[in-house]
Amino acid sequence: MNDQDNFDDNDEEEIIYVSRSEMKRDMLELQALGEAIVKLSKGQLDTIPIEDETLAEAIHTARRIKHREGLRRQMQYIGKLMRKVDTEAMATAYQKLQDGRKEEAREFHELEKWRDHLIASGHKSIEEVMERFPDADRQHLRQIVMQANKELKNKKPPAASRKLFRYLRELSGL
Repeated sequence: MNDQDNFDDNDEEEIIYVSRSEMKRDMLELQALGEAIVKLSKGQLDTIPIEDETLAEAIHTARRIKHREGLRRQMQYIGKLMRKVDTEAMATAYQKLQDGRKEEAREFHELEKWRDHLIASGHKSIEEVMERFPDADRQHLRQIVMQANKELKNKKPPAASRKLFRYLRELSGL
């Protein structure tokens, strides 16, 4: 019996070949994630779990760099560091932030539609708003809508329209 006969299929490890192009795409993807993380606000950055101390320091350094070429080099360094650590948790946290922003923007646009509908329809749509937001003060809502219509008619700045939007935002809890 020779060594090849003793070779068992269960012991065989699958060899996965990765092309240079695929490796470069992966590296650029990690660098793009690093750039996106660097651009986050301080509060948002605190929500991203960065376990590697060197990577965390490199990100904080990049946030302080103002020179374009220096920032480009720092971003390459961050990409290099990210190849050495597990970035799955960071990518997941970043994606949650992005999804939250999209949801917030969607709700914001919905409130804008409510405001525009209230101003266009006047008193008719107040009942719809009262159904949607039961805690709303009907009298206050009516006054703001009347002010907004008056401003619109007299071609004045939309102060009441902004006030109406802020009130709807307060009602929705945004």
